[in-house]
Parts: sequence; structure tokens; C-alpha cells
Amino acid sequence: MYCGDDQMFHGILLSMLSIAKHAPTPCNFYLITASLNNKNHQFQAFSAEHESFLATVLHHKNPQHTLNKIDLTELFNHYPPVANLNTMFTPYSMLRLYLDLVPAIPERILYLDADVICHHDFTEFYQQDLTETELVGVLDYYGRWFFHYQLQKFDYLNSGVLLLNMQKIRQTGLLAKCRTYCRKHKLIMPDQSAINKFARTKRFAERRFNEQHGVDTNTVFQHFSTNWKLLPVIHTVSIKPWEIDKVLEHDLTGNDKDVFLEYLALIR
Repeated sequence: MYCGDDQMFHGILLSMLSIAKHAPTPCNFYLITASLNNKNHQFQAFSAEHESFLATVLHHKNPQHTLNKIDLTELFNHYPPVANLNTMFTPYSMLRLYLDLVPAIPERILYLDADVICHHDFTEFYQQDLTETELVGVLDYYGRWFFHYQLQKFDYLNSGVLLLNMQKIRQTGLLAKCRTYCRKHKLIMPDQSAINKFARTKRFAERRFNEQHGVDTNTVFQHFSTNWKLLPVIHTVSIKPWEIDKVLEHDLTGNDKDVFLEYLALIR
């Protein structure tokens, strides 16, 4: 499952292709979108043209792959997270907080940010036991230094890769609590912070299932998240999979580069 507007087409395409390459069985892809506004931007829902292109590419890889687009414009605008509509993140980061209100969402679903690329079979992660577990994720690379290793430990997960148990989430009201909190409290990372605050039965997976800082031979999901650099002055570096030249220059070598070139040929 992905959440995004039409501008995220290239990122979602690359991520879906990487999933299709490594999935041992047919996949049901869910694309959550909406037409939204804040004080700075007007965002357009995923277009029918791009939806059709994605479906065609997926069917070419495996005719049994399915693509389901769900527009949450009305639902989101009925109860918007007003305190966080104008943060550094787009409102689309909070679309997943409405999933418990969508009957079409299956009981077990894997959420991925659009800047996540799959490198290996993820069956082990996807099929793990979720009994009494709301969600499974990986420690946030930077958040662990602020939370995990403090005297009063608080395990802060990164929300870029989440395995969700929707049945349990509906029982506990996790997402409903997150929506209410994001409506009233301004946060730096709204959806991620709210999920971490209210999730009571979250489980942490190995780093290789959401590698946020480079890539290793056993990396299953590589997350192209923003990284901090110390020299020559403290600054952030953000390289996304669809920024072709930057990716090939800084992040990939050997076989990984060959695989990426195959994906990128579809969007050049």
C-alpha cells in the first residue's frame, strides 16, 4: 500500500516494480490518494492515466497482480488534521491514519513510503504472526538516539515501512486516536509521532527491513530517507530513488546499480 498524490507517480512506480520483482506470489497493490489543499499548495489525486500505466506495467510482470486505487478526499476533508496541514510534510503522510474507516483495506497490509525500494524476498516479514500486535516496524535511525538509548527508554519506530494488523488496529482504536491528536496538536512528524505515541502493541523488526542509512547485502527494504551530514557544516541530504543521477552517483554499486537501471528505463 502506498499513499500519495499524482506527483509521486515515479516513486511509486519504482517501488512497485521492486516489489513485483521480488514477490514470490501475486500481489494486491493499494494506492491511497486524494485531492487536497493547504495554505501553500493544491495537490491532485493520482490521475487515471498514471493509474492505468501502473496497472499495465504490473500486469506485464504478472497478470495476477492487482491495483486498487482508493480516493479518500471526502473522508479526509470531513475530519482533517487541521493542526498539521501546513507542516514540512504534505498532508498525504496522514492519509494512512484513515485506513480503519475504509472497509476495502484487508486485515493484513504492508505500507511503504514511495521512497522505499525492495531488494529481496520479503515473505518472512510479511507473513509473521501478528496475534495481539497492531503493527510491526523498525527503529527510526535518528530517533533511536533521542529515545531508545535514554534512561527512560521509548522505542520510536520509523513509519516508512509498516506491517499493519487492521483488525487489531480497529479494536484498539489506534488510528482514531492518531487522527484526533493530529487534529489538535502540531507535530514535527505528525503521523509518525502519533503512531508511536498511541501504539501499545507495536513490534520491532531487524534494521534490514527498513534500512534508512545506506544498504547492505541483506537489506530487504531500502528507505531513501533524509540523512544528516556533519561536514563541512551540519546539513541534511535527501536523495530519492527517482532522482536518477544522484542515486547512481551516491548510493548504488554493482548488481544493485544494474537492477536500478532496469527499473529506471521505464521512466526515462
